[in-house]
Amino acid sequence: MASASASASEAAAEYKAAIIDGKAIAQTIRLEIADEVRLLLDKYVKVPGLAVIIVGCRKDSQSYVSMKRKACAEVGVKSFDTDLPEQVSEDELISKVHELNANPDVHGILVQLPLPKHINEERVLTEISIEKDVDGFHPLNIGKLAMKGREPLFLPCTPKGCLELLERSGITVKGKKAVVVGRSNIVGLPVSLLLLKADATVTIVHSRTSEPETIIREADIIIAAAGQAMMIKGDWIKPGAAVIDVGTNAVDDPSKKSGYRLVGDVDFKEASKVAGWISPVPGGVGPMTVAMLLKNTLDGAKRVIQQ
Repeated sequence: MASASASASEAAAEYKAAIIDGKAIAQTIRLEIADEVRLLLDKYVKVPGLAVIIVGCRKDSQSYVSMKRKACAEVGVKSFDTDLPEQVSEDELISKVHELNANPDVHGILVQLPLPKHINEERVLTEISIEKDVDGFHPLNIGKLAMKGREPLFLPCTPKGCLELLERSGITVKGKKAVVVGRSNIVGLPVSLLLLKADATVTIVHSRTSEPETIIREADIIIAAAGQAMMIKGDWIKPGAAVIDVGTNAVDDPSKKSGYRLVGDVDFKEASKVAGWISPVPGGVGPMTVAMLLKNTLDGAKRVIQQ
């Protein structure tokens, strides 16, 4: 029997996780959205409108915003672009938000974060009309997400994208042990609330957690959103677990023209030998975030147009 068990352990060593192709799944969702936008146009002669406000000239923010504008054009959503200078006052920014709140052709408003230091982010986000809060960060939307039996108008895009990846990959969440690594307002916290709503048993691991690997090893589902390059090693993962990697970290790579490459919070090479499913970086969660933003904008528009 020794040879049989040896070949079994060899097979285990060759275990290859199914890759969760976020790019392909996002493309499917975009096609579904484009169909719905066409129906709205045919029936009501109206299309969803998304306003994106960008303050200053951070390179990463600008590339995100241009990606969002391109995605809008692709599915037939009208883009309302607002580019404000770095030194814009908080009051000017808020009056721009109020103007967009009052515009009936705008169904979603997104303020690209982070904002410059002199602007109070919380105050600005609270001024966005809850009916147009497509980022899902209005305190009322987050509050409803946290409460049993309440439904927020919008779910935050990245957490919503994570759950959509699980669902469309046929991964059951109900009754499973889920570990969320990271507790940010943008991903960690809302994704843990969403998993809870989906009947998972949820644990959050963060920078003050002692022996995080022992907790992560118990997980059927891992959502990695800590912002630490390749922090989660292959031997931290339970065989067959589903791994969604939200991390986007630049690491030096002289072989690349840019001088760096993007990696996730999970050691992809090691993890894919153990996990059942894994999302890559890039090409996993990133494309889903934009697809969910478009979906939220469509949903906001349908609520108004179909009234």
